[in-house]
Amino acid sequence: MEVILLERIAKLGQMGETVKVRDGFARNYLLPQGKALRANAANKARFEAERATLEARNLERKSEAQKVADALSGKSFVVVRSAGETGQLYGSVAARDVAEILASEGFNVSRNQVELNQPIKSIGLHQVTLHLHAEVELSIELNVARSAEEAERQAKGESLTSADAIYGVDEDALRPEDFFNPEAEFEGEQE
Repeated sequence: MEVILLERIAKLGQMGETVKVRDGFARNYLLPQGKALRANAANKARFEAERATLEARNLERKSEAQKVADALSGKSFVVVRSAGETGQLYGSVAARDVAEILASEGFNVSRNQVELNQPIKSIGLHQVTLHLHAEVELSIELNVARSAEEAERQAKGESLTSADAIYGVDEDALRPEDFFNPEAEFEGEQE
């Protein structure tokens, strides 16, 4: 099916272009979302009549998205989740969680603007890409940790996936003498 794009769509085309897409993509996504019109003579004339309005609306949305991107750029957000000693999360951090974290900080970002191909399943520093507009994209940092204290340590560059890092114990340096005294007499021993 051929459609006229009413806005820029990544990997498809620019506003005003007539592109050929699969019927299901057009019927289920582009047309209901108001992102395209069927390519026929009447719709081409309608698009040309409304072109200035559409471009102005697109520019306004882009400037709003750019303001949010400027406020978000370079920010890091701490996510506290429970995890095992190896750093594996008991749950995961999904796009919905990222949107909720940003909303709690006062940023209006929907979960479909968060590009997270797979949920985050381990502690550490993770880069997450946000697509605020077709032409505005930025990356934020999520600091996933077990506690706020661990988040501070991770932010300084420390890795918290070993017992040494978590508890401050060097496992390789431990000796049996550290746990018991070989010269001590047992209380239950009789002579």
